Amino acid sequence: MINKLKEIIQRYDEVTALLGQNEIASNPTKYNELAKEHHELKPIAKKGEKFIESINELNEYEEIIKENDEDLKSIALEEIDSLRIKTNKLEEEIKVLLLPKDPLDKKNTIMEIRAGTGGEEAALFAADLYRMYSYLAEQNNWENNIIEANATGNGGYKEIICSFKGNSIFGILKYEGGVHRVQRVPQTESNGRVHTSAATVAVLPEADEVDVEINPQDLRIDTYRASGAGGQHVNKTESAIRITHIPTDTVVTCQDEKSQHKNRVAAMKVLRSRLLANEIEKQQSERAKVRKNMVSTGDRSAKIRTYNFPQGRVTDHRINLTLYKLEEIMNGQLDELIKQLKIADQIEELKTANLS
Repeated sequence: MINKLKEIIQRYDEVTALLGQNEIASNPTKYNELAKEHHELKPIAKKGEKFIESINELNEYEEIIKENDEDLKSIALEEIDSLRIKTNKLEEEIKVLLLPKDPLDKKNTIMEIRAGTGGEEAALFAADLYRMYSYLAEQNNWENNIIEANATGNGGYKEIICSFKGNSIFGILKYEGGVHRVQRVPQTESNGRVHTSAATVAVLPEADEVDVEINPQDLRIDTYRASGAGGQHVNKTESAIRITHIPTDTVVTCQDEKSQHKNRVAAMKVLRSRLLANEIEKQQSERAKVRKNMVSTGDRSAKIRTYNFPQGRVTDHRINLTLYKLEEIMNGQLDELIKQLKIADQIEELKTANLS
């Protein structure tokens, strides 16, 4: 690992020097490319320098212990234990930094939330989940747009599809995919009994055209009149779009935009993202054979989290973490949950990673 760190430090110094050259500064494309590389190398290079310095210091102390000078040996013995702890901590932090970065983490995200078991209560919970992620988006200055929504009369959603645009969103939200379960007394329950309902969340990296190649001959596109609230276009023009990808039998509908063209663009965006997600799921299934615990699993049927309202707790079943912060979490304060999920995922990756 030290040789790899030395190479990274050398490259970091080279890029730092290049950024100071006039010919680079006058070339915006090249400058931005190097600035991005510099930003990515900096945390590893800086921590790597500290680690190598700590290793060298540790080696010096171990050599002193072998000598006959009792005073120096006593000083070395006092320092060496704390230095080993510091070195081991730096090594673990560097291993995480050296893990391969998932290029999908930087992508924008499409989220699909659907009511599961529980009838109207499940639809209300689906709406609660959408609000939770909307609050999270607001806190992070993400752009949030609804692509398609199937609302119920009581303020719930049978289904809602939305997009989040911003900085490295998929790397944050990818841990949210799966079955979310709620335990609470429904508004319609007169006897005060706690019911269990569920909603599913699918988190898809927003696919660009270069990510997924779609043959137009594989598509069946139908138009129909939109239904529900939406203005004068409803039931008067065929603005709603249904796109079927025939090879995979994937169907996407969109009617929230007022023009057929906009609905078609939005539907194609969702279709590409679903097809990309299917490919990712296949890859993760292969990885699961190697990794016992898939935190960022592609299995959308897995129960990942329970929200217990009477006890004010949220439990993430993948990492056995329970937080008595239900109100804060429902208000979009998911940082602690996501941080712990990332750590657990990194631990599993380190078990199989080759960082030599």
